Amino acid sequence: MWFGHFFGWAIFILTLFVTYEVFSRYAFGNPRPWAFDVMNMLYGTLFMMAGAYTLGTNAHVRGDVLYGFFPVRAQASIDLLLYFLFYMPGVIALAWAGYFYAAESFAISEHSTITADGPPIYPFKAIIPLAGFCLLTQGFAEIVRCIQCLKDGKWPARILDVEEVDVDALKEMVTHTNASTTHGAETTDSTHHGAAR
Repeated sequence: MWFGHFFGWAIFILTLFVTYEVFSRYAFGNPRPWAFDVMNMLYGTLFMMAGAYTLGTNAHVRGDVLYGFFPVRAQASIDLLLYFLFYMPGVIALAWAGYFYAAESFAISEHSTITADGPPIYPFKAIIPLAGFCLLTQGFAEIVRCIQCLKDGKWPARILDVEEVDVDALKEMVTHTNASTTHGAETTDSTHHGAAR
């Protein structure tokens, strides 16, 4: 979880960097030729390192039109099967290939060729096997969750984190508002009936 929080700062750094670069380009007429490469690398780092964090918070997009209606143990069985059939082999391949991809980049001290005098990209390519390792670790945690669910008949609780929208608070607010509106309407109706008598 802390890995996701740590790399989440890439959003802040990327925002500051883009703001500075736009200001430098249009206010001072002094753009940096390597800025485009660095922005791409920061965004790519954020995207790759957010994968395990997103899996850990169950925030990946899921086409669960039918899945959501299945009993909990059936959901855990499906997840467990898919982790072994597709997820683990794919992530192991990512980490394995990413390691050699990054090692080769370090060996030749690779630089970007998108712009003249491009920045080094071997540190960025080192993120690929690191992301694979994080995804693999989180995958093992998810497999343990599935096994626990099969044993207990309920999903283990996840560590709570900040969400874009606090769904529970929103539901409570809507329920409270509806209850107040209904109570107010009942009071108004009883007042009108009393006046009519």
